[in-house]
Amino acid sequence: MKEETLTIGQIAELWKKDKKQYVKKSTYGAYALVVKNHIDPCFGKLCDLDETSVQQFVIRKIGDGLSQKYVKDILIILKMIARFGEKHGWLRHREWEIRYPTESDKSAMEVLSVSNHRKIIEHVKANFTFRNLGIYICLTTGLRIGEVCGLRWRDIDISNGTLNVCRTVERIYVMDEEGERHTEVVVNTPKTSNSQREIPLNKSLLALLRSVKKVVNEDFYVISNERSPIEPRTYRNYYKSLMDRLGIPRLKFHGLRHSFATRCIESNCDYKTVSVLLGHADIATTLNLYVHPNMEQKKKCIDKVFRSL
Repeated sequence: MKEETLTIGQIAELWKKDKKQYVKKSTYGAYALVVKNHIDPCFGKLCDLDETSVQQFVIRKIGDGLSQKYVKDILIILKMIARFGEKHGWLRHREWEIRYPTESDKSAMEVLSVSNHRKIIEHVKANFTFRNLGIYICLTTGLRIGEVCGLRWRDIDISNGTLNVCRTVERIYVMDEEGERHTEVVVNTPKTSNSQREIPLNKSLLALLRSVKKVVNEDFYVISNERSPIEPRTYRNYYKSLMDRLGIPRLKFHGLRHSFATRCIESNCDYKTVSVLLGHADIATTLNLYVHPNMEQKKKCIDKVFRSL
């Protein structure tokens, strides 16, 4: 250990300064926000990170209504700060064995019914606008809202019948030098290498795009058909108003992606292919989200096993 003693707050500031050189602006903004809202208020004045303090922090945050996933994300950042402090001799090495309260059963994932899924697609065909087209694309490719907002006409290859996901639009938090935060819209590469992907277009969507593609500017964004993209918050509001007009029960925009994935699984597409189409980093993510065998499937599995004996 070096003789110099720094508080967790001071170490966190040095860690942020170091991280800023290597991560995307959006990632840095997320880190800075977590440090300001959660880590600094609880640990900023301390000079050590013992298991008891961290465990109490976890219980308190979950009690305040934060999800276990978000609390675990906070702890990932806290551990990065701790390792940074250990590396430079400002903190002693500590091992934490953190326990989390048992979670109640999660509510079922909301997806569109087959009839409403079809209703939206038919509405877009009959009422073409560029914004409606984006919703059609999400329902037939599983794109995230930031990905469809970042889609440009040159990303659509009519001859090969594919769509390339190579950027995303997001509104991020930015911390200025005084620690004040504001937001700004940025165009980024997708969050992981798996998210950069090529997706085949179905025949119906391809037919819809073929004539439009001949008259648009390749550099324009698809759902705005302008040089500037529509930001996700604005597009999400448009989506909500469209669902209201169609009389479809409120479903988060991300539910379009869930609906696409669910239709793939219902059609017996192999799980690895679905995982690649969605841009998941790991097939386990796809399995955990979308593959939930019912009792009939379980019985068939058991029967199949014992017929083979």
